[in-house]
Amino acid sequence: MGLDEVFELVKKTNRVKIDSIEITANEIVINIPTISPISIPQTPPIRESIRRIISPEEPRIEIPEVDWEPPVEKYKGYIREVQFGRPKSEGGRGKVIKIGGQRALYRFEEVQPNPPVVTFDIFDMPMPGLPKPVREYFQDVMEDPVEWAKKCVREFNADMVTIHHISTDPKIKDTSPREAARLMEDLLQAVDVPFVIGGSGDPKKDPLVLEACAQVTEGERCLLASANLDLDYKRVADAAMRYDHNVLSWTIMDPNMARDLNRRLISHGLDGDRIVMDPTTCSLGYGIEFSINAMTRLRLAGLKGDELVNMPMSSGTTNAIGAREAWMAKPEWGDRRYRLPLWEITTGLTMLLCGVDLFMMLHPLSATVIKEFGRLLVSKPGKIEVSSDNYQWIKA
Repeated sequence: MGLDEVFELVKKTNRVKIDSIEITANEIVINIPTISPISIPQTPPIRESIRRIISPEEPRIEIPEVDWEPPVEKYKGYIREVQFGRPKSEGGRGKVIKIGGQRALYRFEEVQPNPPVVTFDIFDMPMPGLPKPVREYFQDVMEDPVEWAKKCVREFNADMVTIHHISTDPKIKDTSPREAARLMEDLLQAVDVPFVIGGSGDPKKDPLVLEACAQVTEGERCLLASANLDLDYKRVADAAMRYDHNVLSWTIMDPNMARDLNRRLISHGLDGDRIVMDPTTCSLGYGIEFSINAMTRLRLAGLKGDELVNMPMSSGTTNAIGAREAWMAKPEWGDRRYRLPLWEITTGLTMLLCGVDLFMMLHPLSATVIKEFGRLLVSKPGKIEVSSDNYQWIKA
Protein backbone atom coordinates (compact mmCIF):
# COMPACT_ATOMS: atom_id res chain seq x y z
CA MET A 1 0.00 0.00 0.00
CA GLY A 2 1.41 3.39 -0.99
CA LEU A 3 1.48 6.50 1.18
CA ASP A 4 -1.30 8.15 -0.85
CA GLU A 5 -3.58 5.26 0.00
CA VAL A 6 -2.62 5.54 3.69
CA PHE A 7 -3.55 9.23 3.69
CA GLU A 8 -6.90 8.48 2.07
CA LEU A 9 -7.67 5.97 4.79
CA VAL A 10 -6.73 8.47 7.50
CA LYS A 11 -9.08 11.06 5.97
CA LYS A 12 -11.96 8.58 6.03
CA THR A 13 -11.41 7.04 9.47
CA ASN A 14 -9.48 9.73 11.42
CA ARG A 15 -7.19 6.98 12.68
CA VAL A 16 -4.67 4.46 11.38
CA LYS A 17 -3.09 1.39 12.94
CA ILE A 18 0.04 -0.12 11.41
CA ASP A 19 1.32 -3.55 12.44
CA SER A 20 4.61 -5.23 11.49
CA ILE A 21 5.99 -2.38 9.43
CA GLU A 22 9.58 -2.18 8.27
CA ILE A 23 10.93 0.94 6.54
CA THR A 24 14.37 1.12 4.91
CA ALA A 25 15.35 4.54 3.62
CA ASN A 26 17.99 7.20 3.93
CA GLU A 27 15.36 9.84 4.62
CA ILE A 28 11.61 9.79 4.91
CA VAL A 29 9.16 12.66 5.27
CA ILE A 30 5.50 12.04 6.12
CA ASN A 31 3.03 14.87 5.83
CA ILE A 32 -0.11 13.99 7.81
CA PRO A 33 -3.10 16.09 6.84
CA THR A 34 -4.67 18.30 9.52
CA ILE A 35 -7.47 16.56 11.38
CA SER A 36 -10.10 18.53 13.25
CA PRO A 37 -9.65 18.10 17.03
CA ILE A 38 -12.26 16.18 18.98
CA SER A 39 -14.44 18.47 21.10
CA ILE A 40 -14.37 17.48 24.79
CA PRO A 41 -17.00 19.05 27.04
CA GLN A 42 -15.35 21.16 29.74
CA THR A 43 -16.54 21.70 33.31
CA PRO A 44 -17.73 25.31 33.67
CA PRO A 45 -15.32 27.49 35.64
CA ILE A 46 -16.09 27.87 39.35
CA ARG A 47 -16.92 31.55 38.96
CA GLU A 48 -19.41 30.70 36.15
CA SER A 49 -20.96 27.95 38.29
CA ILE A 50 -21.46 30.41 41.14
CA ARG A 51 -22.93 32.96 38.74
CA ARG A 52 -25.43 30.40 37.53
CA ILE A 53 -26.49 29.65 41.09
CA ILE A 54 -27.02 33.26 42.16
CA SER A 55 -28.06 34.83 38.85
CA PRO A 56 -31.68 35.98 38.89
CA GLU A 57 -31.84 35.21 35.17
CA GLU A 58 -31.75 31.48 35.72
CA PRO A 59 -33.56 29.15 38.13
CA ARG A 60 -31.86 28.91 41.55
CA ILE A 61 -30.32 25.55 42.35
CA GLU A 62 -31.65 24.36 45.69
CA ILE A 63 -29.22 22.33 47.79
CA PRO A 64 -31.17 19.70 49.72
CA GLU A 65 -30.85 19.66 53.50
CA VAL A 66 -29.13 16.60 54.90
CA ASP A 67 -29.69 15.36 58.42
CA TRP A 68 -26.36 14.90 60.18
CA GLU A 69 -25.44 14.30 63.76
CA PRO A 70 -21.91 14.21 65.15
CA PRO A 71 -20.71 10.67 65.89
CA VAL A 72 -21.04 10.83 69.67
CA GLU A 73 -19.26 7.96 71.36
CA LYS A 74 -20.34 6.72 74.78
CA TYR A 75 -17.55 5.42 76.98
CA LYS A 76 -17.87 3.17 80.00
CA GLY A 77 -14.80 4.63 81.70
CA TYR A 78 -13.67 8.07 82.84
CA ILE A 79 -10.53 10.13 83.44
CA ARG A 80 -9.59 10.69 87.07
CA GLU A 81 -9.68 14.24 88.43
CA VAL A 82 -6.48 15.49 90.06
CA GLN A 83 -6.35 18.56 92.29
CA PHE A 84 -3.42 20.93 92.80
CA GLY A 85 -3.29 23.42 95.65
CA ARG A 86 -5.49 23.62 98.71
CA PRO A 87 -8.13 26.18 99.76
CA LYS A 88 -7.51 28.42 102.75
CA SER A 89 -10.40 26.75 104.57
CA GLU A 90 -8.26 23.60 104.62
CA GLY A 91 -5.06 25.33 105.60
CA GLY A 92 -3.72 25.97 102.10
CA ARG A 93 -2.79 29.18 100.30
CA GLY A 94 -6.13 29.44 98.53
CA LYS A 95 -5.57 28.74 94.82
CA VAL A 96 -6.98 25.40 93.67
CA ILE A 97 -6.57 23.93 90.17
CA LYS A 98 -8.23 20.76 88.90
CA ILE A 99 -7.55 18.79 85.73
CA GLY A 100 -9.11 15.68 84.22
CA GLY A 101 -12.60 14.43 85.00
CA GLN A 102 -13.55 13.81 81.34
CA ARG A 103 -16.00 11.12 80.26
CA ALA A 104 -15.54 11.77 76.55
CA LEU A 105 -12.71 12.53 74.15
CA TYR A 106 -14.24 15.50 72.32
CA ARG A 107 -16.29 18.52 73.36
CA PHE A 108 -19.11 17.68 70.93
CA GLU A 109 -19.47 14.34 72.73
CA GLU A 110 -19.65 15.93 76.15
CA VAL A 111 -18.59 19.33 77.49
CA GLN A 112 -15.40 18.82 79.48
CA PRO A 113 -15.54 19.62 83.21
CA ASN A 114 -12.13 21.28 83.64
CA PRO A 115 -10.18 23.44 81.19
CA PRO A 116 -6.61 22.54 80.24
CA VAL A 117 -4.07 24.26 82.47
CA VAL A 118 -0.81 26.00 81.56
CA THR A 119 2.10 25.94 83.98
CA PHE A 120 4.98 28.35 83.29
CA ASP A 121 8.52 26.94 83.33
CA ILE A 122 11.03 28.80 85.49
CA PHE A 123 14.53 27.81 86.60
CA ASP A 124 16.52 28.21 89.81
CA MET A 125 19.41 29.77 87.88
CA PRO A 126 19.79 31.79 84.67
CA MET A 127 19.42 29.80 81.47
CA PRO A 128 22.09 31.01 79.02
CA GLY A 129 20.70 28.86 76.22
CA LEU A 130 17.22 30.33 76.40
CA PRO A 131 16.28 31.66 72.91
CA LYS A 132 16.12 35.44 72.60
CA PRO A 133 12.36 35.57 71.76
CA VAL A 134 11.71 34.03 75.21
CA ARG A 135 14.61 35.60 77.10
CA GLU A 136 13.46 39.13 76.27
CA TYR A 137 10.34 38.55 78.39
CA PHE A 138 12.27 37.37 81.47
CA GLN A 139 15.72 38.98 81.16
CA ASP A 140 15.08 41.19 84.19
CA VAL A 141 14.14 38.32 86.54
CA MET A 142 16.26 35.36 85.44
CA GLU A 143 18.74 35.92 88.25
CA ASP A 144 15.97 35.57 90.86
CA PRO A 145 13.54 32.62 90.54
CA VAL A 146 11.19 34.18 93.11
CA GLU A 147 10.79 37.33 90.99
CA TRP A 148 10.51 35.10 87.92
CA ALA A 149 7.55 33.30 89.48
CA LYS A 150 5.94 36.61 90.47
CA LYS A 151 6.20 37.92 86.93
CA CYS A 152 4.60 34.78 85.48
CA VAL A 153 1.64 35.12 87.85
CA ARG A 154 1.16 38.90 87.89
CA GLU A 155 1.90 39.79 84.28
CA PHE A 156 1.05 36.59 82.40
CA ASN A 157 -1.74 35.13 84.58
CA ALA A 158 -0.02 31.80 85.16
CA ASP A 159 -2.35 29.08 86.51
CA MET A 160 0.64 27.22 87.92
CA VAL A 161 4.42 27.49 88.00
CA THR A 162 6.97 24.74 87.31
CA ILE A 163 10.28 25.24 89.10
CA HIS A 164 13.21 23.30 87.64
CA HIS A 165 16.01 22.88 90.21
CA ILE A 166 18.68 22.47 87.55
CA SER A 167 21.46 23.82 89.77
CA THR A 168 21.19 20.63 91.86
CA ASP A 169 22.78 18.66 89.02
CA PRO A 170 26.20 17.41 90.22
CA LYS A 171 27.64 18.45 86.86
CA ILE A 172 26.39 22.04 87.18
CA LYS A 173 26.45 23.49 90.74
CA ASP A 174 25.55 20.44 92.82
CA THR A 175 23.21 22.56 94.95
CA SER A 176 22.03 20.59 97.98
CA PRO A 177 18.47 19.33 98.45
CA ARG A 178 18.21 21.58 101.50
CA GLU A 179 18.98 24.67 99.39
CA ALA A 180 16.33 23.61 96.90
CA ALA A 181 13.87 23.27 99.78
CA ARG A 182 14.67 26.78 101.05
CA LEU A 183 13.92 28.15 97.59
CA MET A 184 10.55 26.35 97.65
CA GLU A 185 9.72 28.03 100.98
CA ASP A 186 10.42 31.43 99.42
CA LEU A 187 8.33 30.62 96.35
CA LEU A 188 5.35 29.60 98.50
CA GLN A 189 5.48 32.99 100.20
CA ALA A 190 5.76 34.88 96.92
CA VAL A 191 2.80 33.52 94.89
CA ASP A 192 -0.43 31.69 95.66
CA VAL A 193 -0.57 29.35 92.63
CA PRO A 194 0.19 25.61 92.87
CA PHE A 195 3.64 24.34 91.88
CA VAL A 196 5.12 21.60 89.76
CA ILE A 197 8.44 20.72 91.42
CA GLY A 198 11.13 19.43 89.10
CA GLY A 199 14.72 18.39 89.63
CA SER A 200 17.67 18.51 87.27
CA GLY A 201 17.24 15.17 85.52
CA ASP A 202 19.96 13.43 87.53
CA PRO A 203 18.53 10.02 88.51
CA LYS A 204 20.42 9.80 91.81
CA LYS A 205 19.93 13.37 92.99
CA ASP A 206 16.33 14.02 91.89
CA PRO A 207 14.58 11.74 94.44
CA LEU A 208 16.49 13.48 97.25
CA VAL A 209 15.64 16.94 95.92
CA LEU A 210 11.95 16.10 95.42
CA GLU A 211 11.75 14.58 98.88
CA ALA A 212 13.21 17.69 100.54
CA CYS A 213 10.96 20.04 98.57
CA ALA A 214 7.90 17.89 99.27
CA GLN A 215 8.52 18.18 103.00
CA VAL A 216 8.59 22.00 103.10
CA THR A 217 5.52 22.23 100.85
CA GLU A 218 3.51 19.71 102.87
CA GLY A 219 -0.22 19.85 102.19
CA GLU A 220 0.08 22.15 99.18
CA ARG A 221 -0.79 19.40 96.69
CA CYS A 222 2.17 20.08 94.38
CA LEU A 223 3.13 17.82 91.47
CA LEU A 224 6.47 16.06 92.01
CA ALA A 225 8.18 15.74 88.64
CA SER A 226 8.91 13.08 88.19
CA ALA A 227 8.78 9.36 88.95
CA ASN A 228 10.21 7.19 86.21
CA LEU A 229 11.71 3.76 85.80
CA ASP A 230 15.29 5.11 85.69
CA LEU A 231 15.31 6.38 89.28
CA ASP A 232 14.03 5.47 92.74
CA TYR A 233 10.34 6.05 91.95
CA LYS A 234 9.32 4.46 95.25
CA ARG A 235 11.08 7.22 97.18
CA VAL A 236 9.24 9.85 95.12
CA ALA A 237 5.93 8.08 95.74
CA ASP A 238 6.69 7.84 99.46
CA ALA A 239 7.34 11.59 99.62
CA ALA A 240 4.04 12.28 97.85
CA MET A 241 2.08 10.05 100.22
CA ARG A 242 3.81 11.37 103.35
CA TYR A 243 3.46 15.08 102.51
CA ASP A 244 0.18 15.09 100.53
CA HIS A 245 1.34 15.66 96.94
CA ASN A 246 0.77 14.32 93.43
CA VAL A 247 3.27 12.50 91.22
CA LEU A 248 4.14 12.94 87.55
CA SER A 249 4.52 9.48 86.01
CA TRP A 250 6.97 10.01 83.15
CA THR A 251 7.67 7.48 80.40
CA ILE A 252 8.93 7.57 76.82
CA MET A 253 6.09 7.35 74.25
CA ASP A 254 5.14 3.81 75.15
CA PRO A 255 1.60 3.17 76.48
CA ASN A 256 2.67 -0.22 77.86
CA MET A 257 5.51 1.40 79.78
CA ALA A 258 3.12 4.05 81.15
CA ARG A 259 0.73 1.32 82.30
CA ASP A 260 3.59 -0.60 83.95
CA LEU A 261 4.90 2.43 85.85
CA ASN A 262 1.40 3.39 87.04
CA ARG A 263 0.83 -0.19 88.17
CA ARG A 264 4.04 -0.11 90.20
CA LEU A 265 3.17 3.23 91.79
CA ILE A 266 -0.34 2.09 92.73
CA SER A 267 0.95 -1.26 94.00
CA HIS A 268 3.38 0.68 96.18
CA GLY A 269 0.44 2.48 97.79
CA LEU A 270 0.03 5.70 95.80
CA ASP A 271 -3.60 6.53 95.05
CA GLY A 272 -4.37 6.59 91.32
CA ASP A 273 -6.06 9.97 91.86
CA ARG A 274 -2.62 11.38 92.72
CA ILE A 275 -1.00 10.45 89.38
CA VAL A 276 -0.57 12.56 86.24
CA MET A 277 0.95 10.82 83.22
CA ASP A 278 3.59 12.34 80.95
CA PRO A 279 4.17 10.09 77.89
CA THR A 280 6.73 12.60 76.51
CA THR A 281 6.03 15.36 74.00
CA CYS A 282 8.06 15.40 70.81
CA SER A 283 8.17 18.73 69.03
CA LEU A 284 6.50 19.55 65.75
CA GLY A 285 8.78 18.15 63.05
CA TYR A 286 10.75 16.05 65.54
CA GLY A 287 8.58 12.98 66.06
CA ILE A 288 5.32 14.56 67.18
CA GLU A 289 3.44 11.73 65.46
CA PHE A 290 4.85 9.31 68.07
CA SER A 291 3.44 11.48 70.87
CA ILE A 292 0.08 11.65 69.08
CA ASN A 293 -0.02 7.87 68.89
CA ALA A 294 0.92 7.29 72.55
CA MET A 295 -1.34 9.96 74.04
CA THR A 296 -4.41 9.09 71.99
CA ARG A 297 -4.06 5.41 72.82
CA LEU A 298 -3.69 6.17 76.53
CA ARG A 299 -6.68 8.50 76.61
CA LEU A 300 -8.93 6.09 74.72
CA ALA A 301 -7.83 3.17 76.90
CA GLY A 302 -8.67 5.18 80.00
CA LEU A 303 -12.10 6.12 78.68
CA LYS A 304 -12.74 2.49 77.82
CA GLY A 305 -12.19 1.50 81.45
CA ASP A 306 -8.48 0.76 81.92
CA GLU A 307 -7.91 2.09 85.45
CA LEU A 308 -4.14 1.86 85.14
CA VAL A 309 -4.08 4.62 82.50
CA ASN A 310 -7.21 6.69 83.18
CA MET A 311 -5.14 9.56 84.60
CA PRO A 312 -4.86 13.12 83.26
CA MET A 313 -1.88 13.79 81.00
CA SER A 314 0.85 16.40 81.02
CA SER A 315 2.84 17.73 78.06
CA GLY A 316 6.32 19.22 78.15
CA THR A 317 5.29 21.58 75.36
CA THR A 318 8.42 23.64 76.02
CA ASN A 319 10.31 20.94 74.08
CA ALA A 320 9.06 22.68 70.92
CA ILE A 321 11.42 25.57 71.61
CA GLY A 322 14.35 23.21 71.20
CA ALA A 323 13.53 22.75 67.51
CA ARG A 324 16.05 24.67 65.43
CA GLU A 325 13.27 25.82 63.11
CA ALA A 326 11.76 27.60 66.11
CA TRP A 327 14.76 29.56 67.40
CA MET A 328 17.41 29.70 64.67
CA ALA A 329 17.92 33.17 63.18
CA LYS A 330 17.26 32.50 59.49
CA PRO A 331 15.52 35.38 57.71
CA GLU A 332 14.26 33.08 54.95
CA TRP A 333 12.30 31.14 57.61
CA GLY A 334 10.50 34.25 58.81
CA ASP A 335 10.79 36.40 61.91
CA ARG A 336 11.55 34.10 64.84
CA ARG A 337 9.68 36.42 67.24
CA TYR A 338 6.57 34.92 65.65
CA ARG A 339 8.02 31.64 64.44
CA LEU A 340 9.04 30.48 67.92
CA PRO A 341 5.64 30.91 69.62
CA LEU A 342 3.97 29.46 66.52
CA TRP A 343 6.09 26.33 66.93
CA GLU A 344 5.16 26.00 70.60
CA ILE A 345 1.48 26.76 69.92
CA THR A 346 1.20 24.21 67.11
CA THR A 347 2.84 21.55 69.26
CA GLY A 348 0.52 22.42 72.16
CA LEU A 349 -2.66 22.43 70.07
CA THR A 350 -1.76 19.02 68.67
CA MET A 351 -1.37 17.66 72.18
CA LEU A 352 -4.63 19.35 73.22
CA LEU A 353 -6.49 17.37 70.55
CA CYS A 354 -4.95 14.17 71.92
CA GLY A 355 -6.34 14.75 75.41
CA VAL A 356 -3.54 16.56 77.26
CA ASP A 357 -4.69 18.39 80.41
CA LEU A 358 -1.54 20.15 81.69
CA PHE A 359 0.87 22.13 79.49
CA MET A 360 4.37 23.10 80.60
CA MET A 361 5.25 26.16 78.51
CA LEU A 362 7.71 29.05 78.26
CA HIS A 363 6.56 31.75 75.85
CA PRO A 364 3.82 34.01 77.34
CA LEU A 365 2.04 34.40 74.02
CA SER A 366 1.96 30.64 73.44
CA ALA A 367 0.47 30.15 76.89
CA THR A 368 -2.23 32.76 76.25
CA VAL A 369 -3.32 31.12 72.99
CA ILE A 370 -3.40 27.59 74.44
CA LYS A 371 -5.46 28.79 77.41
CA GLU A 372 -7.93 30.55 75.15
CA PHE A 373 -8.40 27.51 72.94
CA GLY A 374 -8.67 25.35 76.04
CA ARG A 375 -11.49 27.54 77.31
CA LEU A 376 -13.56 26.41 74.34
CA LEU A 377 -13.45 22.83 75.59
CA VAL A 378 -15.45 23.68 78.70
CA SER A 379 -17.97 25.96 76.99
CA LYS A 380 -21.24 24.70 75.57
CA PRO A 381 -21.30 24.17 71.80
CA GLY A 382 -22.55 27.21 69.96
CA LYS A 383 -21.27 30.65 69.10
CA ILE A 384 -17.93 31.29 70.80
CA GLU A 385 -16.54 34.76 70.97
CA VAL A 386 -12.76 34.80 70.77
CA SER A 387 -10.78 37.95 71.43
CA SER A 388 -8.92 38.98 68.30
CA ASP A 389 -6.36 41.06 70.19
CA ASN A 390 -4.31 38.00 71.13
CA TYR A 391 -3.98 36.96 67.49
CA GLN A 392 -2.91 40.20 65.81
CA TRP A 393 0.69 38.99 65.81
CA ILE A 394 -0.24 36.10 63.51
CA LYS A 395 -1.05 38.60 60.76
CA ALA A 396 2.19 40.53 61.12
